Amino acid sequence: MKRQKVVIVGAGNVGATAAYFIAKENIADVLLLDVVEGLPQSKGLDFSHTGSFHGYDIHIRGTNDFKEIKDADIIVHTAGIARKPGMDRMDLLKINVGIVTDVSHAIRQYAPNALVVVVANPLDIIALACLQETGFPSSRVFGMAGVLDSTRLRYFIAEELNVLPDDVFSMVLGGHGDTMVPLPRYTTVAGIPLTELLSDKKIKELSLRTQKGGAEIVNYLKTGSAYYAPAASTAKMVITLLHGQRTIIPVSVFLNGEYGQKGIFLGLPVILGPKGIEKTIELSLNKEELSALQHSAEEVQKGIEELKILRSSSI
Repeated sequence: MKRQKVVIVGAGNVGATAAYFIAKENIADVLLLDVVEGLPQSKGLDFSHTGSFHGYDIHIRGTNDFKEIKDADIIVHTAGIARKPGMDRMDLLKINVGIVTDVSHAIRQYAPNALVVVVANPLDIIALACLQETGFPSSRVFGMAGVLDSTRLRYFIAEELNVLPDDVFSMVLGGHGDTMVPLPRYTTVAGIPLTELLSDKKIKELSLRTQKGGAEIVNYLKTGSAYYAPAASTAKMVITLLHGQRTIIPVSVFLNGEYGQKGIFLGLPVILGPKGIEKTIELSLNKEELSALQHSAEEVQKGIEELKILRSSSI
C-alpha cells in the first residue's frame, strides 16, 4: 500500500522538529526541502538513524530540488526568516512573501492536489499570499495559528491551577500576533468553566501572557524564536489530516463573510477533515469579544495593504 507523502518546506528549527514529530507516527513518508545545500539531507539522515528507537520504517529524506515535492499529499510551509527582538511580524513580510511566492508556484506545478499548511510568519498574510499564488480552493490552504495560541493558554492555565494541561480546553481566535483573542467563556477545565476557577484579573493576566507568548520566548533567545510548541502544533494538524479524522480545531482560515470579514485569513474554529477545511464555525460572541476580533482583523488588514503595496512596487 502506497504511503502518504508529507513535504516540509524549510529545514530550520520549526520544520525539522515538525518533521520529527510527524515521522514518529510511522504513517507517511517525510521529505524535508530547503534551499541550503546539505541541510535537509543531513537532518533527514540523522532522523532516519533513530528509526530503531521508534520502530518506524518510513522514508525520511532531504532535498534541495523542488521537483521532488511531486504528488505530495500535504505540504507544510515553514520557510522564512525568524523574528528578532524588536522586530514586528510585519517586518518579516518583504522577505517571507518572496519565499512563499516561489514555493507556491512549485506547489502549483508539482503537487496540484496537496493540502497546504502555512506556518511561516506573518502567518495570516503569508497564508493569503500562498492562496493567491497557488490558485487553490481556500479549503486546501490554511494556517497553523490557533492550535499554538490555544496550547499556550492551556499551559498557563494549568500551571496556575496546578493541574494537567490535558484537563484544559481553550479557544483563541484572531490574527496570529499580539491582537489574538483568547476566549475565557469558551475555556473549560475538566468541563468546569474557567470563570468558576479563576478571577477576572488572573484570567486577563494569563490572556495577556498568551498574546505575548511568542515575544516572551524571542526575548529570551535574542537571536531566534519558539520552535518546539510551533512544531508540535503543526504536527498535530498534519497527523489529524493523515489519519483522515474530522476535528474541531482553531486554524487560520480564509473568510468569505463569516464574522463580518471577507478576503482575509483569521484564526477561527473550523471542522478540519481529510480534504481540508470543511466548515468555519461561527461562535456566538458578546460585544466585547466581537470588538476584539474586529480589532484583530483590522491589524491583519494592515498587513494585506502592505502586501498590496509590496506587489505593486515590484511590477
